[in-house]
Amino acid sequence: MKSLLKFAVLALVATATFATPAFAALKEGTQAPDFSAPAYLAGQPFTFKLADALKNGPVVVYFFPAAHTAGCNIEAHLFSEAIDRFKALHATVIGVTAGNISELAAFSKETEHCGGKFPVAADDGAKIAKRYDALLLMRPGWSNRTSYVIAPSGKITHVYSSLSPKKHVKETLDAVRALEK
Repeated sequence: MKSLLKFAVLALVATATFATPAFAALKEGTQAPDFSAPAYLAGQPFTFKLADALKNGPVVVYFFPAAHTAGCNIEAHLFSEAIDRFKALHATVIGVTAGNISELAAFSKETEHCGGKFPVAADDGAKIAKRYDALLLMRPGWSNRTSYVIAPSGKITHVYSSLSPKKHVKETLDAVRALEK
């Protein structure tokens, strides 16, 4: 009986953990924390600087747990397919992760993922994710799946958190379109 009760408690805790939506603490209207990070575009290294990207228009900063994991592969591919729509709105897209950062160069150029169409940045130690309150509670040291749209002024205009990768592109693209109006 004790083991059955223990199992029930563990099942309840696991269900609560995975069923709880990811919440980003940074709210719309908040000034986005500035950052620069080592990044890759089509396998080529460079330093991504948020302040520089904002000079060209809005920036979509999407945090993802780790390169070469199921949900992150899907999300990167979806952003890759939509990148021309973001560019038409003068928006920059940057993926940021603290997980599997040694694999980002390959991840950035593989056609089934980023396809060389947008950069991904390495967040060693999840320092950027901490500043954006985008840490994965289930896996300390990894980024949560949280997307931010940042206006050229540096203000956060949209936040979307969900462990499911399927709606991040739609949410952020709609938010960038709303900035154009």
